[in-house]
Amino acid sequence: MKISMYQVDAFTEELFKGNPAAVCILDYWIDEKLMQSMAAENNLSETAFCVAHDDIYELRWFTPEGEIDLCGHATLATAFVIFEHIGYSGKEIKFETKSGVLEVTKEDDNLIMIFPAREGRHAEITDELVQGLGKKPKELYQSRDLMAVYETEDEIKDMNPDIEILKKLDAFGIIVTAKGKDVDFVSRYFAPAAGIPEDPVTGSAHCTLVPYWSKVLGKKELTAHQISKRGGKLLCEDRGEKIKISGTAVLFLKGEIYI
Repeated sequence: MKISMYQVDAFTEELFKGNPAAVCILDYWIDEKLMQSMAAENNLSETAFCVAHDDIYELRWFTPEGEIDLCGHATLATAFVIFEHIGYSGKEIKFETKSGVLEVTKEDDNLIMIFPAREGRHAEITDELVQGLGKKPKELYQSRDLMAVYETEDEIKDMNPDIEILKKLDAFGIIVTAKGKDVDFVSRYFAPAAGIPEDPVTGSAHCTLVPYWSKVLGKKELTAHQISKRGGKLLCEDRGEKIKISGTAVLFLKGEIYI
């Protein structure tokens, strides 16, 4: 069996920036263990698998370590492949996922995603978290991820976390964030327990970031910069129970997997 695979840099207009994701367009669902083996072999933060079903696409995401319930950059990458490389003529795609139906609309080169908001609740700042991040945050929130809020962008940029300590925390991932100098807010994202020491650009983290910063800054439309080594910029909007995330993507490679 041959499976077409695309590798796409998401949340960027330039190759070798943003967040790379693998996208496999399937005719039908294959064995889950096989999908996990493919994701581990790719060794990217996410490999997306997609099957067309009537007027909706079913979509699943795998890290090198396991399946997850929501991924922004791999959704963007999958929509990019469908719009640009498999002859889809519509302007909107609906994905059926573990997090419900996700919508992606194309406007010129921009892809607009509607995701569920995941507002965090106040959480206790533990000694282990402080040791892992290297500095105590001023606030901590819990949703799927832990979100640690700091005072300055420089604190986020200079952070050198202890990944082995972060791996032990009771959270899928750890977001660190602060108000930005040239954008509304900046962030970084660590998910070592999922095999991702640091994720370059994390759409799903913004499901928690956007509700927080919307309230703090008193505005609905927000500009965001994830200041990882590769970096990525996002345009976001707080819509209450939903958030809007916009970005672009570029194709790095197309190939075939032989199973």
